[in-house]
Amino acid sequence: MKKYQLTVTNREGTGRSASRRLRKAEKIPAILYGKHTKPENLAVNAPEFIKLLKEISGRAALIELKRDAGATALSFLQEIQRDPITDKYLHLDLQEVKENEKMIINVAILIIGEAYGVKTEGGILETATHRLRVRCLPKDLPSVVEVNVSELKVGETIHVSELKPIAGVEYLDDKNQTVVLCVEPPAEEVAAVVATPAAGAAAADGAAAPAAGDAAAKPGDAKAAAPAAGAKPGDAKAAAPAAGAKPAAKK
Repeated sequence: MKKYQLTVTNREGTGRSASRRLRKAEKIPAILYGKHTKPENLAVNAPEFIKLLKEISGRAALIELKRDAGATALSFLQEIQRDPITDKYLHLDLQEVKENEKMIINVAILIIGEAYGVKTEGGILETATHRLRVRCLPKDLPSVVEVNVSELKVGETIHVSELKPIAGVEYLDDKNQTVVLCVEPPAEEVAAVVATPAAGAAAADGAAAPAAGDAAAKPGDAKAAAPAAGAKPGDAKAAAPAAGAKPAAKK
């Protein structure tokens, strides 16, 4: 399992005022806690943390915290708080872990392959569970849990119990919990697909045919007075009355 590094410093002040001062200095307030240590208030360099997040890219990751004094601690990101308006990082929760102790962590799933039901049967793939809780030693931590959907047909589901085992990793979610499923498309989408070719064929076969009841234009009808397409003013065709129309009475 790859380890990432992050430099941290001790944080003396707590509360909103101290946190604001840290953020103005491009630092993020953080806390480190674990089974065997007391919670520590820390500060993290914001640009360095943003760069780290890009490298991790949503995967489960172990982070080695480096202090100025040279001491290190192994941890993972438990929670990230962000401002809903500015999207800036407000606070980090880091959980310390030990190399020889199992830990519980959420790991993202990664869909592998194209579902048979989507490719052949016109189905839609839906992801019901985006992260799974697992228990393992730090050395066995998977960056993602791969879920192969290649054989999944319409109406079929992959549950936690059907996931491929990973050495040293225990799934903690309910075994009957749905992870991925392939469903039929909505009825209106099916109807639209079926109706579109028929409508196009009708337009091609009877584009010039008049609508029912319009075979014979009535006197005074706007359609009867309309000139033929492309007719020039004064053209005999343009002045000709529509079929069935009576000539105007002479004065």
